[in-house]
Amino acid sequence: QTYCDRLVQDTPFLTVQGRLSEQQVDRIILQLNRYYPQILTNKEAEKFRNPKVSLRLRLCDLLSHLQRSGERDCQEFYRALYIHAQPLHSCLPSRHVLQNSDCTELDWGSESHELSDRGPMSFLAGLGLAAGLALFLYCCPPDPKVLPGARRILGFSPVIIDRHVSRYLLAFLADDFRAL
Repeated sequence: QTYCDRLVQDTPFLTVQGRLSEQQVDRIILQLNRYYPQILTNKEAEKFRNPKVSLRLRLCDLLSHLQRSGERDCQEFYRALYIHAQPLHSCLPSRHVLQNSDCTELDWGSESHELSDRGPMSFLAGLGLAAGLALFLYCCPPDPKVLPGARRILGFSPVIIDRHVSRYLLAFLADDFRAL
């Protein structure tokens, strides 16, 4: 959904009497004029800030002007609305549609893959177990004569993991990531 489409959808909500105060509308207009003079020229800003015209009519004119101006101008309007009327911005109908559509887009994956609810501590425990097992397999071959040497290696020097251990570790981690 483009910002222009969102603005079309939100216009009836924004133009209801009392939603936006005169000060909020003036701040939005001033931000669009000062920071983005290519969006609103001084003459247009004066027109939309004219106190002789009702606030609802000025706001309707501003929103229709922004819709005609293009996507970037509508995006900057939403940015200004967020800065100067954040509680109202979070209640916009287009935001509720976006939040609902994001949830439905994620629902398709739940049929084929189960997401783990075990959390990050389970992942870290599995990672630690995999790393410990990999080090054990690497440093402790079945020959009992080598065991004292493995203790010395583990205790005093850095351990270099070769391709085989890396392969086992990566396979285990890939399975753990799939479980998440």
